[in-house]
Amino acid sequence: MATIKDVAKEAGVAVETVSRIMNNRGYISDKTRQKVYDAMKALNYQPNEVARGLSKKNTDTIALVVPHITHPYFAKCISALEHEATKRNLRMILYNTNGDTKSADRILQICQNNFVTGVMLFSADIDPETLKGFNIPIITIERYIEGGTACITVDNRKGGNLAAERLIQKGCKNLVYLGAKRQNNMPGDERESGFVETCSKAGVSCRIFRSSESNFIDMEYRPFIKDVLSSTPDCDGVFATSDIAAAQVIQVVREMGKRVPDDIRVIGFDDTEIATLVSPSITTIHQPVHRIARLVLKEISDARAGKNVEPLSVLPVELIARESG
Repeated sequence: MATIKDVAKEAGVAVETVSRIMNNRGYISDKTRQKVYDAMKALNYQPNEVARGLSKKNTDTIALVVPHITHPYFAKCISALEHEATKRNLRMILYNTNGDTKSADRILQICQNNFVTGVMLFSADIDPETLKGFNIPIITIERYIEGGTACITVDNRKGGNLAAERLIQKGCKNLVYLGAKRQNNMPGDERESGFVETCSKAGVSCRIFRSSESNFIDMEYRPFIKDVLSSTPDCDGVFATSDIAAAQVIQVVREMGKRVPDDIRVIGFDDTEIATLVSPSITTIHQPVHRIARLVLKEISDARAGKNVEPLSVLPVELIARESG
């Protein structure tokens, strides 16, 4: 296997010249540059990208940390972020914490030790004090964590407003909110605030129910949903704060001998692929995932360049009307 010394010898130049060409540093004449490229081709030389990255303490690699790798929302985000990273000639490493705080801390340490370009953090299972010890850009997404470089979220409160407005406009009088019970405050909790706010202004009944962490991890909400709907027989409208939960509401309603949207209207959140795959298709709140991906990578690039980044960016959401609501 050819080395950089072999390339230099073949091209008749110094090793430092080959290194400067590979790293695009300083002025090199076109003639010399072409001689080096020809030598690399003749010797079938493949640069050691890892070694180059370690030498400049930047491996052009982005780390993405998520709490759930198969959840439809995170799967959509992973796809969008990988697409945007590839456009920028960046590699992406994916880590799944499964809600394990120690795992998340260990992952961040690995990232710093291996000189990743930046971290995109979806996991809330991080001690804020831990983040303060890292000197790489860490962009948190839908997570407020002190110590991160910046946070990107969507207008969750507006999402709750839109869901309630839609159900009320469709004639619903007895609404149910299906959220999540969390140990830490999350931006997503504002969906509940917006929903309750709009219901209160309209004088419409609104009952709040929160699923457990195990429901989220297993992506199995049906027993929880059945208990909720059994205890609220007058319910005629449901806002579930994920499309996967909304899809399971439709299943449970059908099992109970009722119909969506005739008897109960259902609205989800995220606008993932599942929203168009179930029948009836799900009216949902759209998150601008591709815009989030572009902004995350821009902020990492700006932070690496020493530029100021916006500490908090809130992106708009919109209601996508389909059949269920």
